[in-house]
Amino acid sequence: MKKGLFKKILLTTGSVFVLLAGILCIHIYMVTRPKAPYAHTRAMARIDFKQDISTDDANKITAWMYQQKGVDHVLYNPASKILVFTFAPLSTTADQIVNNMRSSLNYNAVRFVPTEKDLKSGCPVAATSFTYKAYSFFKHIF
Repeated sequence: MKKGLFKKILLTTGSVFVLLAGILCIHIYMVTRPKAPYAHTRAMARIDFKQDISTDDANKITAWMYQQKGVDHVLYNPASKILVFTFAPLSTTADQIVNNMRSSLNYNAVRFVPTEKDLKSGCPVAATSFTYKAYSFFKHIF
């Protein structure tokens, strides 16, 4: 009797584990696949300034950025001369905003776009984590 009960418990536990692992795999696939932007999608971009920016200029730039269509949040770091902003990609593009800013405000600024090398070195933990390996496995299958 004990052997049959042990088998049932082991079989039930194994079945539940396989079912939950399958659900996790489907969830990872659904969450990581590319999706078209929609009304609530937000993107982030970075602008590097190639000149010194005073506090008054930073306030002027920040105010101007908030007036742009689709821009939600703006953060400027005077120490690094970097401006980061979020925007709605359905309303505008980061390149459009940067070009409009350069022409309207006449600042020497460029949009930062990471290189392929920068993207690969973004997070050293991600490349060795179990989640990333599972993602890569299912990405190659599908």
